[in-house]
Amino acid sequence: MGSNKGRGRFIFCCLAPAAILFVIFMIYPTIEVFRMSMYKWGGYTANKTFVGLQNFQTLFKSDKFYQSFQNTILLIIIVTIFTFAFALVFAAILTREKIKGQNFFRIIFYIPNILSVVVISAIFSAIYDPNQGLMNSFLNLFRGPAGAEDPILWLGSQKLVIYSIVIAMIWQAIGYYMVMYMASMANVPESLYESAGLEGAGRVKQFFSITLPLIWTNIRTTLTFFIISTINMSFLFVKAMTNGGPDGASHVFLSYMYQEAYTNSSYGYGMAIGAVVFIFSFALAGVLNAVTKREEIEF
Repeated sequence: MGSNKGRGRFIFCCLAPAAILFVIFMIYPTIEVFRMSMYKWGGYTANKTFVGLQNFQTLFKSDKFYQSFQNTILLIIIVTIFTFAFALVFAAILTREKIKGQNFFRIIFYIPNILSVVVISAIFSAIYDPNQGLMNSFLNLFRGPAGAEDPILWLGSQKLVIYSIVIAMIWQAIGYYMVMYMASMANVPESLYESAGLEGAGRVKQFFSITLPLIWTNIRTTLTFFIISTINMSFLFVKAMTNGGPDGASHVFLSYMYQEAYTNSSYGYGMAIGAVVFIFSFALAGVLNAVTKREEIEF
């Protein structure tokens, strides 16, 4: 009995610091976000006016909010599809095919992930430069003199800016998830592929029938993590590359929230946006877990 009590005290002492920090830095700030969304406050004075749900009513009537919502959904869908497609294909090729310098390719693909978002944003801003950027210089080979006279404004066009950010985000994320999937694929028994090959299944058939089902648990976990993290990463890329421009065309959830709370001195309104983002993220995670849930396959 005494040993059980001692073990319980030890576990409590180990968990208590983490639990206290979680409450202080996660639970309490989250509650504060919802509380402050009920106030009209500039954020820099002591004058607060309780307005109830007025901030949310204003929010859902705002065209800028719906623009940021649309951009966020667009980034989540396009970046997720292309990142995971490329990561899975590259991982399968480097794992199953006998290619010289596999470790070299792993390093090359992983390098973007160790660079800061600011560095990546600077690289792509230079690539998208309308006058001397690599993108326009390449396209001018086909466009001729007209290309130099009328350069494409990748970050200055309301139609192109969000897709320009998409490319940067995909480039940054592929390597990390490729390495994760390579680790999972390396654990798949080679005998399964050999048996499938004897049955006449080609590489593509083996990939969809053997590889994907056996690493699905890893894919499901990383998918949920990636989609939620895309909401955060999109803010960093937008802030570093466009600051929401041109004319708010590249704003996403968090960049719009940041602008309203800290630039326009509408802190209460900004917290209302934060509350919506919080609910949206949790709902999205729940939907993803339900949609991707399937029976686990062991090997």
